Amino acid sequence: MTGHTASFLAWVARCAMEIDQRGIEDMVQCLRLLRQKGGRLFVVGVGGGAANAAHAVNDLRKIAGLEAYSPWDSPSELTAWTNDDAWANSIKRWLQSSRMTSHDAMLVFSVTGGDTGLDGRSPSIRTAVEYALEIGAAILGVVGSPTGTTALCGRHVVVVSGYEEHLQSALTESFQCVLIHLLVSHPDLRLSEADRQHLWS
Repeated sequence: MTGHTASFLAWVARCAMEIDQRGIEDMVQCLRLLRQKGGRLFVVGVGGGAANAAHAVNDLRKIAGLEAYSPWDSPSELTAWTNDDAWANSIKRWLQSSRMTSHDAMLVFSVTGGDTGLDGRSPSIRTAVEYALEIGAAILGVVGSPTGTTALCGRHVVVVSGYEEHLQSALTESFQCVLIHLLVSHPDLRLSEADRQHLWS
């Protein structure tokens, strides 16, 4: 088989082989401890990362019993912050209004992870990560760049690699979804029905 389909799937396989398994296990344990201590998880992203953030919140709450939220739970609030204080500060302001503390954590889904330059891509991710770092909240992420703010500042960040540059967005966002399901199916995070009833009672 030749052509785009075979090539794309070959890159998927290569990314899967190169992914940092130790980093994923560390992320699982960080989330498990977050749940044990009653901390909240704020899942952020823009574009495809925003869609994956909403998906993650659903699965992490329902399957893993984590208290998880995303800025896109309320688009009207996020766009109000954008209107009043610029797009670059929108997620940061939402985190502040959510009273995020050092007992909480942030999970970032982003291709660049927030470019470090002032004119870089995903400035709202960059300022959100900087805010989480400032207040001492744990920073987790699944990103496509080792040089973005998330990878440089985060504690548990998995960088998707092993692709051709033109496939960066497609494969990074695809593996964000893969890792959502890996996390919630992990035996250290997935709750049984009895566990859920105990946690929520």
